[in-house]
Amino acid sequence: MKKDLILEIGSEELPAGYVPKALGALSGFLKKNLESARLSFDSVKTLGTPRRLTLIVEGLIDKQPDMRLEAKGPQLKAAYDAEGKPTNALLGFARSQGVDPGSLKTVKTDKGEYVTAIKNIKGVKTTEILPEILKNTISQDFFPKSMRWGSFEVSFARPVHWILSIYGGKTVAFDWGHIKSSNATYGHRFLGEKDRSARLKPIKVDSIESYIEKLKAAYVIADPEDRKRIITGELAKAAKEAGGSVLQDEGLLDEVSCLVEYPIVVRGSFSGDFLSIPRDVIVNAMREHQRYFSVVDAKGELLAYFLTVANTKASDMDVVRKGNERVLRARLNDAKFYFEQDVKKKLVDRVDALKGVVFQARLGTSYEKVERFTELSLFIGSKIGFSKPKEGDESASDYATKYFNPANYDSRVLDPGLYSKFVVGRAAILAKADLTSGMVGEFPKLQGIMGGVYAKMSGEIPEVSVAICEHYLPQVSGGALPASVPGAIVSIADKTDTIVGCFSVGLTPTGAADPYALRRQSLGVISIMLDKNFKLSLDELVDESIKLLQAKLLYSHSEIRNNVLEFFKERLKNMLLSQGLSFDSIDAVLSTPWYDLVDAVKRIHALEGFKKHPSCPALVGAFKRVSNILKGTGLEGAKPDPALFKDPEESALYAMSAGIAPVMERHWKNGDYEKVFETLASIKDRIDAFFDKVMVMVDDRDLKQNRLALLNSVRGLYFKIADLSKLVA
Repeated sequence: MKKDLILEIGSEELPAGYVPKALGALSGFLKKNLESARLSFDSVKTLGTPRRLTLIVEGLIDKQPDMRLEAKGPQLKAAYDAEGKPTNALLGFARSQGVDPGSLKTVKTDKGEYVTAIKNIKGVKTTEILPEILKNTISQDFFPKSMRWGSFEVSFARPVHWILSIYGGKTVAFDWGHIKSSNATYGHRFLGEKDRSARLKPIKVDSIESYIEKLKAAYVIADPEDRKRIITGELAKAAKEAGGSVLQDEGLLDEVSCLVEYPIVVRGSFSGDFLSIPRDVIVNAMREHQRYFSVVDAKGELLAYFLTVANTKASDMDVVRKGNERVLRARLNDAKFYFEQDVKKKLVDRVDALKGVVFQARLGTSYEKVERFTELSLFIGSKIGFSKPKEGDESASDYATKYFNPANYDSRVLDPGLYSKFVVGRAAILAKADLTSGMVGEFPKLQGIMGGVYAKMSGEIPEVSVAICEHYLPQVSGGALPASVPGAIVSIADKTDTIVGCFSVGLTPTGAADPYALRRQSLGVISIMLDKNFKLSLDELVDESIKLLQAKLLYSHSEIRNNVLEFFKERLKNMLLSQGLSFDSIDAVLSTPWYDLVDAVKRIHALEGFKKHPSCPALVGAFKRVSNILKGTGLEGAKPDPALFKDPEESALYAMSAGIAPVMERHWKNGDYEKVFETLASIKDRIDAFFDKVMVMVDDRDLKQNRLALLNSVRGLYFKIADLSKLVA
């Protein structure tokens, strides 16, 4: 019989960012524990608010299934001595299985007769197992930071006040620290009954329906998705009343839905004078500091209104509105002040101040970082053919001082390559200048955005302003990428310098920590390269970055290079797997030269298509044999001598291999990998005939080496494109 389980952990308010991750982790632990206990179920759902984390298991069986276990022991001849008495081996086996030696059975196998223990294990009732399972689930570490309170031994993100635990309508009783589980939950702390003691009375539940409905009656919307729907609808209604619509912000909506149990939308306003401040400043001030939503008109222009989501419905909501307006006014006054002070100074005049900003103690100042990634930006620009190479031995900063005067550059008359070079270099030099501005000091998330604004106001050309703003992108995994080529170049250079720099001084990510967000930054580099189809070899980029960091290195160039490239390789693998590409196709291509990311991904997609070719399984099997025979021979680059061929199959395979090699080379250079693999498939019958008729590992050393060299030439046909022996046939 199947029943439903509800587990709710009630605590003091959890940080909004903790709730979704904690629910995901709790769900995973509970599923694992139930499955380990052989308790099947239909589904596990999660509900949560700032004060409660809830797991609902539907269709949980009420008893473990019975189980029959067979354990193979010693061979029969080793189980009994000449007199038929049990040997020590048999007695030890019986003890280990917890059975009487007389109950052991003899079974026949291909390898002889063995003594076997057969145990029939009766399933245990779910109610007997659940207490320990639930206790173990709650005790797992699933928060970034946990705390202890009082003298209790248990830990959680915030002090826990109650645990609701019911299965089939009845309490699953267990102790967790000082908390005893029960069938009671609690409603909203401030809404409901006027009398506080009545409001805080326990609410007894016996089913999923009664849990959700009784909480709703007590002003708690337990489902985050329900709260989001309510908030979305109320926001749209309030914005419409103000003559506009809500500026869409899914991240803020997710966060706010985890800040409240019973959402109440409040609309407020601010002085239109503040609209003279750049739009991003106002939006950021409202979003980051107050969790307010912005309101825009039909053209997307900001209106002097804001929307906030409260957790309580006050007797006079006008007081709540005025309080929020007062707080926002102070924030916008600060922003206006910093903005007016910042624009008194040109952005380029802020670059020198970066010498006093430490990027990282071992890697130097932000000014040094800017010098490095400006050089790297110019390197990237020339490598992808976007701009001309830098001439002579001048440094990037010297180059900027001598040539980067916007007034001297006019895209209508200047050589396109030199103009592009100017845009890339100028954007890189100015990319971090806004770090010394008052606005970014007060609103750190405006880095880059304010740089773009101040660049434009300082008279920089539009391409430079845009690139400065874009070089921080993507800011989150899967986020927006730079739209312009200069922005993409500077973004890659900046991120690469950070990644290589951290690896150079031993600041590598661990399973628990990645303080410089190197995983996200490496994914950003990969995503930009693929999005822009940059023909840029990653190993050359890393080598150049290491050279620019030469004075900072704590390890050898080769060690840093290998570690960084392996780090990128793992990120690329994970990205491609998340896109639904097969592991074996990815592994086959990334086992060959893969540093041209655009080309490598193109090969993987072509290989995915080739796997559907009717000859593919047999061909893969043949190539596995080729790879296995060549393993450890050290014959890379060896070529066969046709004069030593003895069997016609050798000559036929050699002729076929030599014939298709130039065809495959032509298709390979054209990037037409589908035709490369189709051409390769034509060699299948020749390889099969070779292995059927020819013995490779013969006693004649010269003959053996020549046949191995022939197989090496066959492997060479595909080995630089994909190691087909890695495919799962």
